[in-house]
Amino acid sequence: MTIDEILTVSFTLFAVIDILGSIPLLLSLKKKMGGINELKASLISGALMIFFLFVGEKFLGVLGVDVKSFAVGGSIVIFILGLEMVLGIEFFKGDGDTKSGTVVPIAFPLIAGSGTLTTIISLRANYSEWPVLIGILVNVIFVYIVLHSLDFIAKILRPEGMLAVRKFFGVVLLAIAVKIFASNVGGLIK
Repeated sequence: MTIDEILTVSFTLFAVIDILGSIPLLLSLKKKMGGINELKASLISGALMIFFLFVGEKFLGVLGVDVKSFAVGGSIVIFILGLEMVLGIEFFKGDGDTKSGTVVPIAFPLIAGSGTLTTIISLRANYSEWPVLIGILVNVIFVYIVLHSLDFIAKILRPEGMLAVRKFFGVVLLAIAVKIFASNVGGLIK
């Protein structure tokens, strides 16, 4: 485990979770729900990610899917998420239920959604558990800070700043998706 691995994993999860790009949506949800329990949302999303880190591979085994296949599939999902962010096109649709509260839709699927869980399995195919676990914990702390500071961050970034951040992380996600795909697809072709 190296610092470079921890930074790569943390940055990858940061880009996939895209908590900064979600600030407009989070502000809207906060207003509609009358507030967000920042600690609860952070802890539940972190628990889901850690659970999937340790059980996700076994779960895939039950389904008869190997990690390399899931990583390739996950890289395609990550690529599409990156396209969404860069092009501003919505491929994945939410269910629109904002009355469920902090757990749904904020902790899941907004923070620890399918893209994040897919990324964790994909990262697990390339890194040991420790860098991924540390990357998850770093991101959970950052998610809490952002959720706690939503109004302040929105004032600083303004709409044009939030758009720039979202597009930047979209390009990063595209590059990460290509790297994950390239490092796993060779093992599938026989």
